[in-house]
Amino acid sequence: MSEPKGYWCLVLHAHLPFIRHPEHETFLEEDWFFEALTESYIPLLDIFERLVNENVHFRMTINLSPSLCSMMQDPLLQSRYRRHLNKLIELSEKELARVRSLPQFQPVAQMYERKLKRCLEIFDNCHSNLLNGFKRFQDAGVIEIITCSATHGFLPLMIDPRAQAAQIRAGVDHYTQTFGRKPSGIWLPECAYVKGVEDILKKQGIRYFFLDAHGILFGSPRPRFGVFAPIITQNGVAAFGRDMETAQQVWSAEQGYPGDNRYREFYRDLAFDLEYNDVRPYLHPDGVRRNIGLKYHRISGKVPLDQKEPYNPQMATDAAAEHAGNFLFNREHQVRHLQNMLGREPIVVSMYDAELFGHWWYEGPQFLEFIFKKIHYDQDTLKCITPTEYLNKYPNQQMVQPSSSSWGDKGYFEVWLNGSNDWIYRHLHKITEKMIALAESKKNHLSQIEKRTLNQMAREVLLAQSSDWAFLMTAATATTYSQKRTRDHVHRFLTLEREFLARNINENFLKECEAKDNIFPHIDYKVFSNHHS
Repeated sequence: MSEPKGYWCLVLHAHLPFIRHPEHETFLEEDWFFEALTESYIPLLDIFERLVNENVHFRMTINLSPSLCSMMQDPLLQSRYRRHLNKLIELSEKELARVRSLPQFQPVAQMYERKLKRCLEIFDNCHSNLLNGFKRFQDAGVIEIITCSATHGFLPLMIDPRAQAAQIRAGVDHYTQTFGRKPSGIWLPECAYVKGVEDILKKQGIRYFFLDAHGILFGSPRPRFGVFAPIITQNGVAAFGRDMETAQQVWSAEQGYPGDNRYREFYRDLAFDLEYNDVRPYLHPDGVRRNIGLKYHRISGKVPLDQKEPYNPQMATDAAAEHAGNFLFNREHQVRHLQNMLGREPIVVSMYDAELFGHWWYEGPQFLEFIFKKIHYDQDTLKCITPTEYLNKYPNQQMVQPSSSSWGDKGYFEVWLNGSNDWIYRHLHKITEKMIALAESKKNHLSQIEKRTLNQMAREVLLAQSSDWAFLMTAATATTYSQKRTRDHVHRFLTLEREFLARNINENFLKECEAKDNIFPHIDYKVFSNHHS
């Protein structure tokens, strides 16, 4: 390929809150993780495999958050996912028999049976740990994996910079232990930035992070190249800005590709279409009908769910190919226009939640595969690139102070601080303050159980800080669960602190906390201290 006129940088944000409940045989919220594996993360590995085998040049950046990585590595969740997947395979095999007299549903039933068995094959090839698959493709140089803060804590609402540093340090440490190298980049949770975060990133060896468009465009001085080149902060850490044109084409409910009538309808599920006795073995023990992930209908326009038409996999694949062609056509014109206007090769950074591709937009992984193939075979205007490759190629960029911002609704911090969730912060600030004080104190000759207690307290603080709980309260989704998780982590921290200070630690309670909240097995509570190394 000749020198391109510009570059396309695809960035996927893969994150879920740490949800693991060994005290229950099954747990509803663990399904979020299982669905994401089946519909998003395993399909991504599948397309990487095909692209590599076909010698298609592609590059992609993906953030695998530490909490998501911890769940992928956990033997209990691995065994529960295998059980979940085997039950879906069993149902898909039964469905092949049921739809013999329903020809309109035969293609989709065959598709599910084939795809679910492929999921199990990939899961087995990764020895039940999907991180093995992602690591293999990073080592091959076709994807770049970046980190996130430890539990996706919302950094701008943390009063003490040492709290922000603890989240970032723990995330970097976990990445290094998991992937055998230091991360080059980081996804700031919710793309939320306030001045000073870059100083923590610099100390951790981070080269770059991402911001929503206004975080760059409202910077000082105004960036000469807008979001089509990274900026450099005062201490040399780079920031890449989100391109809003590509965001609109994919995210928008009205103009976005996922709303096409040919694509799979998310909200009509087989669990509600089957006879109850047929679906009952695949529901949770309470027997309540809930989505199980097999969906037999397409969007079909703005009609009631009971009027949706049967899903046609080939029709949907054709739509994904058309939309990939349109996306590339638009990028070629965008890049040519920007190069003429800016007088340099632009970088178009497309940032999305990873679960959009596969979970919410079932055909999303196919769409990405088509894009990469079309970029490889059908044009020579633009090239895929990772942020590290771009910074190596173009190390000199404009110095700009970014603006406080996030990619949440209205662009700032209101989603995570409002009347539905403001009550949590007095508790988060207090336990964080207590944790920092203990980490900073020069305590010598701690016993093994005292160290374990302090380390567990650090875990409880990090888990309580997860931005997911505040977000879910705002969205009024899983509100009760989010409130309970916040209270549980605060309660466990305060109980452990009281026992630690009284030098009367209940080891049974400590073991219970360690068993439930077993994230970051190698954490050192000094991560909350300026003395951490």
